Amino acid sequence: MKGIAGKQTRGLPTGAQLVCADNTGAKVVEIIQVLNIHTTARQYPTAGVGDMVIVSVKKGTPDMRKKVFPAVIIRQRMPFRRPDGTMVQFEDNACVITTKTGETKGSEIKGPVAREAADRWPRIAAISSTIV
Repeated sequence: MKGIAGKQTRGLPTGAQLVCADNTGAKVVEIIQVLNIHTTARQYPTAGVGDMVIVSVKKGTPDMRKKVFPAVIIRQRMPFRRPDGTMVQFEDNACVITTKTGETKGSEIKGPVAREAADRWPRIAAISSTIV
């Protein structure tokens, strides 16, 4: 995993519910753990665009519900600054269900994908239709 230049604003705390933007059968997922987060003691773990998290499926097909998967965040509502100074903000919080190594479980992604997530995860960039 490569680092991302610039300070990434993390806008999704543990417990946030996201839209699942792929065709795996999950509709709404909840963040239960943020992976590779190194923070201050007693600070609530948060995630941003391009981070891998562990999610629990809250709404979706019966075979997907109540299951736990790794996922990568591709959109967040909280504005974040890019290294060139532009501010980016999306309409919703969304993720894509993946494996631990970053291989996507679905075959297509609905909606745009942030450039930070596409640069960090090449398989997400390969199946995304729009990169913003």
